[in-house]
Order: sequence, then structure tokens, then C-alpha cells
Amino acid sequence: MSLTLEEARSRAAALSDLSYTVDLDLTGWEAGTFGVDTTVRLRTASPDTFLELTAAQDVTVAVDGVAREPAYDGRRITLAGLPTGVPVEVRVTARVPYVSDGDGMHLATDPADGATYASAYLGMDVTQRVLPCFDQVDLKAPVSMSVTAEAGWTVLANGRLEEREEAGGTAVRWRFATTPPVPLDQLVVCAGPWHSVTWEHAGLPFGWHARASLAADLDRDAAELVATTTSCFDHYAGLFAEPYAFDSYDQVFVPGQNWGALETPGCVTYRDELLPRGRTTARATAQRATVIAHEMAHMWFGNLVTMRWWEDTWLNESFADYLGYRVAEAGAGFAGALVAHEAGRKPAAYDADQRRSTHPVAPLAEDVPDVDSAFANFDALSYAKGNSCLRQLVTWLGDEDFLSGVDAHLTRHRFGNASLADLVASLDEASPRDVRGWAERWLRTPGFDTVLVERPEEGGDPLLRREGVRPHRLRVTAYDEHTWAEVATRLVDLEDDPVRLEGWGAHVVVPNAHGETFARLRLDARSWDAVAAGLGSLPDPLTRAVLWATAFERVQARDLPVDDYLALVARHLPVERDVALVQAVLRRTLDTVVVRSVPPARAAEAVETVAAACRAGLDALAQGGAPDGAAGLERAIVLTEGLAATSHDPGLLRAWLDAGRTAQGVELDPALRWSVVGRLAALGAADAALVAAERRADPSVAGELGAAAALAARPTAEAKAEAWAAAADDDRVSNRMFEALVGGMWSPEQADLLAPWVSRYLEQGPLLAARRGQAFGAVVGLRSFPRVALSPAQVQQLETALTGSLPTVLRRHWEDRLDDLRAGTEAPST
Repeated sequence: MSLTLEEARSRAAALSDLSYTVDLDLTGWEAGTFGVDTTVRLRTASPDTFLELTAAQDVTVAVDGVAREPAYDGRRITLAGLPTGVPVEVRVTARVPYVSDGDGMHLATDPADGATYASAYLGMDVTQRVLPCFDQVDLKAPVSMSVTAEAGWTVLANGRLEEREEAGGTAVRWRFATTPPVPLDQLVVCAGPWHSVTWEHAGLPFGWHARASLAADLDRDAAELVATTTSCFDHYAGLFAEPYAFDSYDQVFVPGQNWGALETPGCVTYRDELLPRGRTTARATAQRATVIAHEMAHMWFGNLVTMRWWEDTWLNESFADYLGYRVAEAGAGFAGALVAHEAGRKPAAYDADQRRSTHPVAPLAEDVPDVDSAFANFDALSYAKGNSCLRQLVTWLGDEDFLSGVDAHLTRHRFGNASLADLVASLDEASPRDVRGWAERWLRTPGFDTVLVERPEEGGDPLLRREGVRPHRLRVTAYDEHTWAEVATRLVDLEDDPVRLEGWGAHVVVPNAHGETFARLRLDARSWDAVAAGLGSLPDPLTRAVLWATAFERVQARDLPVDDYLALVARHLPVERDVALVQAVLRRTLDTVVVRSVPPARAAEAVETVAAACRAGLDALAQGGAPDGAAGLERAIVLTEGLAATSHDPGLLRAWLDAGRTAQGVELDPALRWSVVGRLAALGAADAALVAAERRADPSVAGELGAAAALAARPTAEAKAEAWAAAADDDRVSNRMFEALVGGMWSPEQADLLAPWVSRYLEQGPLLAARRGQAFGAVVGLRSFPRVALSPAQVQQLETALTGSLPTVLRRHWEDRLDDLRAGTEAPST
């Protein structure tokens, strides 16, 4: 029973003056439930309304101190006959189950030291899994939170700690300051024996926290994490007129969270995979900095000013995605951050915009009829495409007018709710340009334009032409096709009329050279042939990223033969200098191109092409001895990761394991070591005994997941059966373990062996998603979809499944996969 737009509008019109006092009791967690005591204060214009509370036990309800028989159906508490127009106090107590799937009060025990952690990860339709509430974003309210927990635990929440007192026995009660009005889906509680690094800045307490078993890793990265946080914080203080609105800023690496990070005000949570064990590369540090800057942007976009309904998800995510890259570079000093966006994330947005599920960056409210539908729109369109649209808007408007309009919007709606129309009104006031018309074509209209380079047959100046409806302001760059020296560059406005590039007839022409707009590129044949031959020689990594993204899109659309694409990889990956770009090419090739575009019989050949490219790159680095300096070592690490995932040489991989390092001097940190073990297992060269020995040497959560994935990767029917049984037959299996087990099963080189399990996945997937809810449905449908080329019979089975009744989130992901399989052979209907 997902909340509908109609219900939300009706309830928001009736309720006002909301506030919450919440008391959670996390002691006795061994029993599987926790206690909640919540008092909601409100005024209502209607005598009838409802609170949400999911799967609770021992529910009691009192209105203005008078007990009532709970009218509770397992999801909603009906409140009838309330006094209208006057203050009302509703108190609910209950016992609520802990979860293992990251949707609610997630309980996790660290196998490294036996320590237990209880963390409330909330979100759409999830706050009700922790406490009774009006679970919608436009009913913001101040919240007073208290938590009783075991002695020895630290508790973190949205507000600053005000009091810590003994609560009897071994329990301690933590009371936090009342928050300003916040959306209820942005509450958080993190409890456990955290290891902490704290400091003060700008008059506020700051902290980084991680599981006790990750103490050494947090201490290793503490100086960088503190510097990145304070630099981003200071940059935002200079960027926006509105100051940071909350009383503290904690950040926690947490176990089991579904999202990469959650922007909960005053206490941001991150998947603890973002705190790698053993080694942090410059690449990982830069990627983490964009996430830190992204979540901090939400303090303004999402927490200070909140959307009214989920059609404006983009007001949160597009802004945070855009600012994350901008502030990581300009504020925290991570140069070249945009390469990861152009090569890693933007291509997924082009994919998404060609599917049946495509939607405007800012759809109409009526197109998002309920919260389940909204959940599916947390996608590449709301993040990467929205980011790209905002970057185009800044290029089109100018930075000064853009920031002036944003400041006016934030001030006008502080601690309130706002919509696209509100933002456009503020931007229109700040700029002489037609922002309303721009928003209609860019934000209200799905799809993307194509920018083409055309050359007259008789020679002469090339033309830049647009297919589509959007105005584009973009940089066009000319290169010498022999030296790849930049000859000229122009910022052009491209609309209905072609733009003549005077004097550029002898040059290679690359439009959108720095990724200023969101549009498919089609180069003229001469320019593309030059790119195919000399891509690795281009001096600017951002331009190389734009051109690799063009190759990704073309092979997906079957406009570029897969053999030509693999030839690009073989020729240019070994000489690529930017490690983020190397990583993006590896991921796109192995996870997308090999799976979608390579016939199963040729999968091993395609994987070997990637392996050979990685070997060639490592050989080139090693010609002078050890990798040259920090940049050389970074390249060696990412190429080693690629070779570890693709090598067909068990002897080489086993030698790495035995030595703990490669011949090029790359140390096998825990993540890389498990990658090697998993590849050996997939090749049939690592049995259960070897995996068990590695697991004993690494008793961490990551070791537990790595061992499960490796055992599932073995090329035997028995191994696949064991993995599927462990994943699918236990309703208590955690989100992370399910993903490790099922993800470990799939290999494009094992398509024949995996055929029965692809069918089993398509048969049982709907039941798994229905039993476990939205986020688990995304784990099943998105992150665990078979990474093998589906046969025609399997495609037919997927099509048949989609004619039946499926959970909303699963249906969206499966329809997307079907459209990906059909891409280039038939146009999806819209």
C-alpha cells in the first residue's frame, strides 16, 4: 500500500503545526525488535487521517492522553474523530522488527570482532518501518529524538547531542537537540561501538565515524577526510547566501546501506565500502570526494528546501550530482573530477533516455502517482542527465545569473517545500534569458538531441547541425589529425540553423568537447576515423571521455560494430593516462558491451581482448622497471584490477596470490585479493578449500562477501545450486549477501552452464522482490540481473514475466533490461 499523490495532497491540506518527540529503545536487540514511543503534535482540518507504521507489534494509541483501541492494519493506523482546529497530541508505542535489507532499522553483526550495529536508514516509505509518522516529504516537522542503547555504544542522530545519562542496568539514554523542520524521510540514527574522529570548524562539531574493526582505515584517511569535508563546507559557504542550517555535521561509514550515501541532515551516512581496507588510491579518494560534496549539497537542496512531491526528485538529485563534481574540483581541489561523470555516469543516462521507461527530468506530479513509482525515478535521468542539464543551464545562463537565482530560491523557501515552477521563477528574475522556455524543452521533455558534424562532398568548411528541439551552447574544438594538437576552439550556440565552422575544413572536429551539453554526437567519417586511430593521443582527458562515451552509445545502438569497439579498447586502453577513464572503459566493456553486444560463443574472446589490453598497459609501464611515480602506480593498480577480472591464466593469478603482489609491484589489498580469488574460482582453479583459507585470513564483512561470491563463481552446476539456494531460500539473507551470491554466479563466459539459473531467477525474482520491498526489489532487478547474454528463449521468458503482475520497482528494472536487449533492433515505444 504505497502512499498515493492524491492521499498525500489531501493529508497535507488538512494537517499543520506538526512536531515529533521520538524515543527509541535499542536494548535487547537479540530479540529481533526494538521499542518506539512517539508523540505527534498537530492541528487538523479533518477529523480523519492516518499515520504509517509498518509490521509493528504491541501497538498502543492514545489521543490527548486517552487510550484508544488501535485501528491498525499492519501498515496504517487510522485516526478517526480527531478534534479539528485545535492542538492534538497522538502518542503511539510499539515494538518494531529490525531488518537485514537496509530498509529500516538495520541490524548487523561484524564478523571481524562480533560487534553489533543498529542503524536507521530511511527514505521513501521507509520512515514508517522505524516510527509512526506522516510519511511524506511535504509534511516537514521538527523532531526531538532520544535513544536508549547499550553502554559502550555511541549513538548519532540528526541533532547535536544534548544529554547522555544512565538509563538503568547497562543502558544509556542519548538525548539530541530538536531539529529544525525536516522531511521525515531524512531522519537517521546510528548506534554501535563506532570509532570516531572529531573536530570543530566554523563553530560547529564535525565527526567521521566507522565500525570499530575499520579503525585503522579511518585513521589512515582521517586527514584527507577532514580536509575534504572542511574545504567543501567552506566552498558552499561562499557559493550560497543561505548558511548551513543545522547544528552539527557527522558522517558515518555504515554497514548494509542500500544507497551509496544518504544525505540525512546533520549526520550523513555512507556505504562503508567507501572506506577501503588496506589502501586508498587517488582515484578512490577523488570519487569519494564527489560523494562527500554531493551529500553536502543536499543540506540545501533536499533538507533546507524540499520538494513537495516526488516529481521534483531532480531538485534534490540533479543539483547534488552537479554540485558534487563542481565542488569536489573547485572546492576540494580534485582536478578532473568531471571525467568520471562523462565516461562513467553520463553514458548510463543516454541508455536510460532510449528506454520505454524514459521520463522527463522533471515530470508532472500526475505522472508519479505513488511512492513506488517515485522510487523507480531515482535513476540515471534524475542524477546524471539532470546534472548534465544543469551544466548546460549554467553554460547557457552564465554562472552569475544561475547562482543569483539559486540564492533567491533557497532564501524564499528555506525550511519549506518548493517545485520546479518556484525555481524557474527565481531564475527568470535573475536572468534576461527565457528560463521558462528552456525548462520546458530541457526538463519537461524526455529524450536527447543529436549534434552532427557534416562536411560538404566537394570539401570546404564543416557544418554543425542539430537534430532535436533544444538550444545548445557548447564548445567545439578542432585538432590537427596528425599531431592531435588543438588548433582552434569555439563556444557556439546551436539551434535550428546550422553553424558553419569557417576555416576548419582540414581539421578533426569534436563538438561538445568538454561535455557542456547532453546530446548524442555523430562525427563526420573523416573525424571518426581519426579518432579511432588516435583517441589515446588526444591531450585533454575530458575530451577523450566524451569520445569514449560516444563509442559506448554507438555500440549500444549497433551503429558501431562490436569488433570495431573492441579494436578501440585494444588500441587505446593500454595508453590511456587518466585512471578514472581506464576504470570507466573497463566497467562499460565488461558489464555492458560484453553482456549486451557480444554473442555468448565469443564472450571469452572479448574478455581476452580486455585482458590483453590490460597486459599491454602493464608491460608498457614496466619497461623502465617499476611504475613511474604515483601516477604510474595508480595506472598499474587500475590495469591490474582489470587483468584480475579478465585473465585466463590461472598460473599468473595464483603467483600473485602466493606473492601477495604482482610482478609490477602492485600489492594485493583485500579487495584486489578477493577479485583474484573470484577469477580463479570462475576459471575452475580455486576450490572450496582455497576460498575457505582466504576467508580465514580475512574474517571481515568484505571477506564474508568475497568468499560467498567466489564460491558462487565456480563453473559447476553444484556451485550454482548452492549459491542460489543460499540467496533465494532465506528471507533473512541480507541485501549485501544476496547481491554477492547472485552476482558471483553470473559470468558471460558461463552462459550455457547458467541457463537453468537464469530461468530460475526470472521465475522466483518476483516473489523475492514482493516479500522484501522496494530496495530489495532494486537489488534483485538491477544489481543482480544476469550478467550473461540471454538466449531468445530467455528473452521470451522475460517478456512473458512482464505480462504478469510484478512489484513496481522490479517491473521497471526488468523492462529496462528488455529494452537494452532490444536496443538497435527496434525502437522502444513511448
